[in-house]
Amino acid sequence: MTYHFGHRAGRALTGLATVLTATALTGTTASAATHDPAPVAAAVQEATSSVAAAPDAKPSARAARSAAPLLPVTAVTRSGVLYWYWPNGRGGLDPRERFEGSWAGINAASQVDMHSNGASAGLYARGYDGRLVYSDSNGVQRDLGRGWDKYNALFSPGNLGGTARSDLLTRDGGGTLWLHPAKSDGTLSARKKVGPGWNQYTQLAGQHDLTGDGRPDIVARDRSGGLWLYKGTGDLAKPFATRSTIGSGWNAYNHLVSTGDVNGDGRTDLLARDTAGALWLYKGTGKASAPYQKKTKIGNAGWNQYAQIF
Repeated sequence: MTYHFGHRAGRALTGLATVLTATALTGTTASAATHDPAPVAAAVQEATSSVAAAPDAKPSARAARSAAPLLPVTAVTRSGVLYWYWPNGRGGLDPRERFEGSWAGINAASQVDMHSNGASAGLYARGYDGRLVYSDSNGVQRDLGRGWDKYNALFSPGNLGGTARSDLLTRDGGGTLWLHPAKSDGTLSARKKVGPGWNQYTQLAGQHDLTGDGRPDIVARDRSGGLWLYKGTGDLAKPFATRSTIGSGWNAYNHLVSTGDVNGDGRTDLLARDTAGALWLYKGTGKASAPYQKKTKIGNAGWNQYAQIF
């Protein structure tokens, strides 16, 4: 059984690329570009049509106990060409599909399961001008303003405050981690300080629940290669419990990312790219004491062509 979530994810990708690329090329604001169809390139329109034709996965195709979203793995080359890889339901990925628009104006992005229904319902993306835009599954964009380039990490692990909305985490240049609570339309409430000292970590990742309690968790890799688990609490005032160790040797990887459930068993997994460009899957166990199984290679050398994987 092949899993496809292209319908929703593709429209959000198309919308974001349209807005941020139009802003870069024309100098218009993202909000203006959102309402002006003229900057939309023919290639982007064609991509929208082809993606919309892809079937959504049936609910029965996913594990009955599944809480983790099953999202496409999205990868962007250094020249701004975007591809997505659909999970095949067997612990691997289908052949990549190319997005025909340009992603060159975007330097950070995160998929979100905004309605906690297990599918990609939107994307946050930041342009090189520091502008953050949210695009929902229908391609409707929200301009969240400039100034987001002060953050060197930006991702959404899920709903950290116990609502159905996927909140955003950012880390500033001083190492402070911030939580931006999300609203139903993708706009964000005033940020809340999580805490200082997060610049000790070289990688941050997370997408939903790792430990089986239903709360989103994140993992963080320190400079010596140690991987740490931060269990979610469901409390916006203190979203994470005290860290616990997962293991050492994780400096073998130059990129860590979670897109939720890759193999269709309902648990959150982790993807890791090694320095040779191979992609590895760490299947989730749902246990805090040992959240991952032994690694499995799902991509040979070649993943180092990508500047972004989200």
